[in-house]
Amino acid sequence: MATGAETIQKNVMAGRRNRYVGDVVYMFAFDVAYEMTRHPVRELLGQPVAQYVIDSSKRNPRHLFFYRPQMVRLPAQERLGPHGPVRVEFAVKLLPVGAISITVRVPFAVQHVEDLVVYHDLQFSNGSLSEEVRRLAEEVRRELSAYYIRPVKQIPEEEAYTVFCLEAPVVDRDGMPQNAEAWLKAHRRQVAALLTQEPEVDRLSTQESEESTTRALSYYEHDLVVADWDAALVIDKANSFDETLYVMELANLQLAELEAYDRILDDALERSYRDLGERRIRSQRDVLREIRELRIDLARFSDELQNITKFFGDWHVARIYEAIAARFHLNDWHRTIDEKVKTLDDLYQLGKSDQQNRWMLMLEVTIVLLFIIDLVALFLVKK
Repeated sequence: MATGAETIQKNVMAGRRNRYVGDVVYMFAFDVAYEMTRHPVRELLGQPVAQYVIDSSKRNPRHLFFYRPQMVRLPAQERLGPHGPVRVEFAVKLLPVGAISITVRVPFAVQHVEDLVVYHDLQFSNGSLSEEVRRLAEEVRRELSAYYIRPVKQIPEEEAYTVFCLEAPVVDRDGMPQNAEAWLKAHRRQVAALLTQEPEVDRLSTQESEESTTRALSYYEHDLVVADWDAALVIDKANSFDETLYVMELANLQLAELEAYDRILDDALERSYRDLGERRIRSQRDVLREIRELRIDLARFSDELQNITKFFGDWHVARIYEAIAARFHLNDWHRTIDEKVKTLDDLYQLGKSDQQNRWMLMLEVTIVLLFIIDLVALFLVKK
């Protein structure tokens, strides 16, 4: 009787006869704390922790500049997926900005691109993938609580992104290798349906098909990256996916952190508007101190977050990041946060000015009182 691993291997070998073979990579980003301490984590969930390293031998220049977080790979697990048993791989990355990224790899072998739509909200026989990942994120948060500064009380909603990785070369109906750009032109509607999670391909309009696949980038004839808001399609050789996936993962982490700080700013602005309206001097002094500390925190956060993707030694990798950042509207998020920080700064300056005016008024009143006391004293002495 065949074991589970043998069954998986047979399915993979049978899948080679299908037109499309590869992995679906799920990326889940969680904001779990204000920041992480600088002490290295040696072990997590019973596995050794090491720095994440990318093989940069694919393209020039030889030395890519990548941010390297701490990372742990968990033992692969067998699951029953949409097309039978699969071997699922989990990896967890730890970032000093107080975020964790969990990636999940699920292999596939299908005959048609549209067959991959069922992998979007992946369901296993024992539950959904997203629920399993949330439980894993909670375990990570609890185990690393000593390493976090101001950790969240409850794991927030994750920022998720799905990447469909097709092994190159893609083939036509006759099984002949095909140029990746030509393949996209012939399968644009099917790719758009995959990225938008539309099960009925024919219902998708031409306009939506064009819009969803407009950000397509290619370096060699065999590779292709198509980035959309909720998912992406990557075609490349099996050993060349990592750097593209990592760039997308960093952009997804940035989005999660920007959303988290946007919520913090909303709460801070609401408190500031309310508290600065009070007339108690001590209350306003505390508010101004809180605003000042928050401004410093945000400046530090912005610097650390942008340093994560500050340098890319490969211009094509930089193009991929720009495309995915445009899809995520990262620049818009940065501008929104910058405007709110400016509003917070204006409130601080207004409150500071108001506080100084009150102190000046009190000083003037004190001087007048001293002058009156001096006159009274002189009058009593003469009398």
